[in-house]
Amino acid sequence: MSKVTPVLKWINLSLLVLYPISWVAPLMRAGLLPLFGLSEISVLTGLQSLWGTDVFLALVVTVFALFAPYVKTIGLALVQFGLLRRTALPMLSLLGKLAMADIFLIALYISIVKGIGIGRIETAWGLYLFTACILISVAVSIAESRRPSD
Repeated sequence: MSKVTPVLKWINLSLLVLYPISWVAPLMRAGLLPLFGLSEISVLTGLQSLWGTDVFLALVVTVFALFAPYVKTIGLALVQFGLLRRTALPMLSLLGKLAMADIFLIALYISIVKGIGIGRIETAWGLYLFTACILISVAVSIAESRRPSD
């Protein structure tokens, strides 16, 4: 067993706590007019709003933002603790790529709103936390796949 494995395990397990924090943290602040206060939007408040207006899009975003990264993290932990075969790593990698799609959707939304010039939008710390969680998960997955089998 490689010496880096315990570190990778702890980093991966920390994501099980950090993901839910990133889901409730403000991703952005948005408002229609610059004179009024801005509303904070998190992953969960955005999903809550989507479920009331567009169920299909809400389902897609729920899979990308919540289920894909969390299932990937749990699956990777199972591989790291020897409870799931390493042959599952390619499928877990695919889940990580699905999670990245959500970051692109959010970035696209911010770019469109800023480009149109209607209202005001600011990125918030939760966007950086959520992005960091996804990127750390991808890095841990890559490191784990390059680790020699036991």
